[in-house]
Amino acid sequence: MAASPLYKNEELKIYNSISGQKEIFTPITEGNIGMYVCGPTVYSNVHLGNCRTFISFDLVFRYLKHLDYKVRYVRNITDAGHLENDADEGEDKVAKKARLEQLEPMEIVQRYTLDFHQVMSKFNSIPPSIEPTATGHIVEQIEIIKTIIDNGFAYESNGSIYFDVQKFNETNHYGKLSGRNLEDMIANTRELSAQSDKKNPQDFALWKRAEPQHIMRWPSPWSDGFPGWHLECTVMSTKYLGERFDIHGGGMDLKFPHHECEIAQGEAACGQTPVNYWMHANMLTLNGKKMSKSTGNTISPEELFSGNNTILNKAFEATVVRFFMLQAHYRSILDFSNDALEASEKGFYRLMDAIQTIKSLPADQITEGFDVQLWRTACYDAMNDDFNSPILIAKLFDAVKFINTVKEQKAKISAADLEILKQTIHGFVFDVLGLVNINETSSDISDKLSGTVELLIKLRTEARANKDFATSDKIRDELLEIGIQLKDGREGTSFSLN
Repeated sequence: MAASPLYKNEELKIYNSISGQKEIFTPITEGNIGMYVCGPTVYSNVHLGNCRTFISFDLVFRYLKHLDYKVRYVRNITDAGHLENDADEGEDKVAKKARLEQLEPMEIVQRYTLDFHQVMSKFNSIPPSIEPTATGHIVEQIEIIKTIIDNGFAYESNGSIYFDVQKFNETNHYGKLSGRNLEDMIANTRELSAQSDKKNPQDFALWKRAEPQHIMRWPSPWSDGFPGWHLECTVMSTKYLGERFDIHGGGMDLKFPHHECEIAQGEAACGQTPVNYWMHANMLTLNGKKMSKSTGNTISPEELFSGNNTILNKAFEATVVRFFMLQAHYRSILDFSNDALEASEKGFYRLMDAIQTIKSLPADQITEGFDVQLWRTACYDAMNDDFNSPILIAKLFDAVKFINTVKEQKAKISAADLEILKQTIHGFVFDVLGLVNINETSSDISDKLSGTVELLIKLRTEARANKDFATSDKIRDELLEIGIQLKDGREGTSFSLN
């Protein structure tokens, strides 16, 4: 008989940005979850603030899967339509980078999409179930614009289509996610310039007519142009998750106007609010100040991993940085500093050492000094409380302390409790937090390298026996080029790393 799924026994609460409180999570379809997260605009290397957001939602994805939910996780790639300053005017971010580097826009997209994937892989983030691109869904975007026009919530102006916020607000509430009201927004807005195609400053573009110099353009019933940035996410989320789905996530900076506009578009097109639970990850600061390229107070993931920067004293492993990020709750501001990272690194290695120690702990008849079942429940309680990873990590260190006490023979653990401890720690550290045991990984790589070189030595020995000295020398010389020196002696051939 199949075991009952874990979610049946756990009551998960999620902080819903739209209600401003924690709510018991109930999926639309039992056992299945649809989750959409706004992905990167691929015009530059991914920055740490973005990485934190995606690591936060990787934690959410991992924990939902751990609870035995079937999760469809959709995270898009924005490769067109995102204009400078997140506005309706200005140059497309991808096209601008292409112009500056004298490349095709899709070369820029390819380069920085690969960079994004490589960095997130180093952070051990699981790829989403679907990763759609904006340019791959132009037809669907045109169709949803037609629907919004037909429903009376959009208008054409000089080949562009704008969402009519005031018309929408007559029957709906524009601003409910960010806690704003339209009257205040109107009162605080300057008059439109005579050149503007909009009826009102609050209106936003669903489709923009392309100026002659605009490279990235597509035909539509209204003009050759490109879709609005907000519309892209509405189309890609509803196409793969349905008109109403469970979770929508993103950075706090996207709450207004991006997510607010998504809600308005979804309600205008489908007649219902598109999302049940809105989740927002908070920002990163660096040495107590906002990260900014213009002031130089910034650091890239690669600079962090390599140590090639002027801000930190040393390089840090990606999994240590991930651990550091998860020591703060996803909704809190997190400050990067050398001291904080070094302290986190020490904690990380203490945790990994304890996991290694578990393997050789002696089992006893009884457990003394620690209630393993109660501790396991506390770990789940932490994650069920809006994915509270810092509390979970604190609970893991309670176990670390106990493990070291048993090792010193100052406490006892039964065989049954030892098995629960092993499984629970492994589940939370590796499956849920997504950490990587660097010591084990290094050892595994070393074993594989040794096996590979020994195989090449065997092939070289056979070549020499067959008087195929060209192949023999080629193996020796090419290994030397990559820093592996072969040494021939009476006992056979050995190797060393230069």
